[in-house]
Amino acid sequence: MTARDPDAVEHTTSPGVGALVVDRRNGKVGVVMGHVGPYVQLRPPCGGLEWDVPPEDVRPPTPAEELSAKVAVANRRWGR
Repeated sequence: MTARDPDAVEHTTSPGVGALVVDRRNGKVGVVMGHVGPYVQLRPPCGGLEWDVPPEDVRPPTPAEELSAKVAVANRRWGR
C-alpha cells in the first residue's frame, strides 16, 4: 500500500460546502463555507475567521489531517 501524496491534484472542481480540505499554501485545514467569485471560503474546523483560497490551492486532507481536525473539534466540544 502506498501513501497518498498530499500535494497531488485529486479533483478538478471546487469542493462542496461542508467539505474538509487543506490550504496548500499554508497547510491549514479548513471547512468549506462557500464560494465567492473565484475563491473557496474556508473556516477552521473549531470556528474562527474565514479565509479565501483559490480552488487550485485546496486539496483533500490526508487521513491523519482529517482525524486531527475531528479530534480538535471533539476536544473543544468537551472543553479540553
